[in-house]
Amino acid sequence: MYLSKTSIVAMTTIELKKLLVHRITEINDVSFLKAIKTILDSKTENELLMLTQEQRNEIIESKNEIEQGLFIDHDTLDKEVIKWSSTR
Repeated sequence: MYLSKTSIVAMTTIELKKLLVHRITEINDVSFLKAIKTILDSKTENELLMLTQEQRNEIIESKNEIEQGLFIDHDTLDKEVIKWSSTR
């Protein structure tokens, strides 16, 4: 069973994977292949995000600032930007 352009025929997961692999091997457009990779990367269940020590420190510092109330909410910031831009 295969996917036709005019109709969708029921496929097993294995059949669909084989079809997709075959179709992908026919694509030579690098930007399109990168887009497919991005989609696949977003659906990988076991993917871990590896952070540097500097990134981890920044996250910890940001959490501490939030706990101390050292932040501004989006709506307030939008208003400040509009006010600032109207004075220029």
